[in-house]
Amino acid sequence: MSLLLLTNASGGSVEVLPALALLRYQLRVVAPEPTALIDAGSYDAVLVDGRRDLIAVKGLCRLIRTTGVDAPVLLITTEGGLAAVSAEWGVDDIVLESAGPAEVDARLRIALGRGENSNNAPAEIRSGDISIDEATYSARVRGHVLDLTFREFEFLKFLVQHPGRVFSREQLLQEVWGYDYYGGTRTVDVHVRRLRAKLGPEYEAAIVTIRNVGYRFDSGSTAVAAEVSVDA
Repeated sequence: MSLLLLTNASGGSVEVLPALALLRYQLRVVAPEPTALIDAGSYDAVLVDGRRDLIAVKGLCRLIRTTGVDAPVLLITTEGGLAAVSAEWGVDDIVLESAGPAEVDARLRIALGRGENSNNAPAEIRSGDISIDEATYSARVRGHVLDLTFREFEFLKFLVQHPGRVFSREQLLQEVWGYDYYGGTRTVDVHVRRLRAKLGPEYEAAIVTIRNVGYRFDSGSTAVAAEVSVDA
């Protein structure tokens, strides 16, 4: 696998993502500029150093997509930087700078796998009036774009992909946040409230609370059609 790392860090990949040194990949380090991608030749994935100057990195990530790059783009960031990342960035995945070799390898393989299957899989996931566009990391309700953070987008996408199925909070943490997340299940409740608020009064009941169990997604539900019990 050939990787391209965009960074100005003097320590190169060892400073940006130490786990890369333990993986047998061909790695090239170039300046964080779109023109560097054009001159870099062939590569399987692009890694962007997003540990500092998040505003500039966001602009870079969005600009990368305009250069015609079809390889997956992964953002390397700090845990504190996660709060600033949203679907607008246009990256395929996020890797914490502290991630271990196994996690980095898995995220790269999954990102590449998504790309290989993109020609066979629909870019848009739809359930009722709610649609998810994985290609642009955007979610819409009746064509209106929702302003979602990265985690909110991933959470809503997972629910839309499994309409009618009930998930416990623990299952949602595992599926959306990952095995290495150490936060409590309260995180799920907080994100449900945020998603309901952003879906609006007409569609907030699409995320249904199953008391003492968890949540399910029902695109046919409306705020008027059913009482939703918030089991906080």
